[in-house]
Amino acid sequence: MLKILRKLREQFSRTRSSSLNPADFWNRRYSTDEFIFTKVENRFVKELCQGLTPGKAIDVGGGEGRNTVWLASLGWQVENIDISEVGLQKSRELAKEFGVDNLCVETIGGATDFVSKLAPVDLAVIAYLQIPQPQLVAAVAHCAEKLKTGGNLCGVWHSRNNLEEGFGGPQNPELLPTVEELRLALESLPLELNILEIRDGQVQTKDGLKPSKTLVLFATKN
Repeated sequence: MLKILRKLREQFSRTRSSSLNPADFWNRRYSTDEFIFTKVENRFVKELCQGLTPGKAIDVGGGEGRNTVWLASLGWQVENIDISEVGLQKSRELAKEFGVDNLCVETIGGATDFVSKLAPVDLAVIAYLQIPQPQLVAAVAHCAEKLKTGGNLCGVWHSRNNLEEGFGGPQNPELLPTVEELRLALESLPLELNILEIRDGQVQTKDGLKPSKTLVLFATKN
C-alpha cells in the first residue's frame, strides 16, 4: 500500500502548477509524508459531534482523514468523500494505523455531486471545505439530501472575518462564508438550525495551535 502511495505522490508531484485543476491541486498538496492538517481531529467537529450516538456518517472533503478516523474511533461507520486520490490513500493508511479501517470507506467524488456508499446517513460533516459560495450552498444541500430524517449536519469553515482577525485559511474571500450567507441558503433546506455562529478558535498546525475566526454550523434534518 505504501508503494502505491509513493507512486501517486511521484505522479502528482510532476504536474505543473499552472495546469492544476482542483483534484490535481489537492493531490499535489497531499503528496508529502507529513499530514498537512495533522492527524488530530478538528476541535469544533469534536465539540459538536462527540456526544452523538454512533451510526453512519459521511465526511465530505475529508482529505487525509483526521475527522473520518476520529469518528470511526467512536464507533461510527464513516465514508470519506474527497476529490483527491492521494488524500484518500492517506486516509486509508491513517485508519489502519488507528485500527479502524474496518469502519472506514473512501469515495472519490466532488462535494456537490458525490454518490455515497452509505447514504442515507445519521451525520454529515463538512470541515474547511474550500469552494466558492454558490458551490458551498450546493454542497450543503447535497449533504442534507443524504441525511436521514433526524440526522445531523456539522459544518466548520474559516469565516470571512478570518482574513483580518485570524490565521491561515484561504485568502480569497469567495472561499470564506459568512453567517448571513449561510443562513439565507439554509432557509430553503429541510434543516432545523441549532447553531450558526462565529467562534474564536484555534487551528491545529504542525507548528502548534494558531488563532482563527471559525464559522460553525449544526443543524438537524426535519
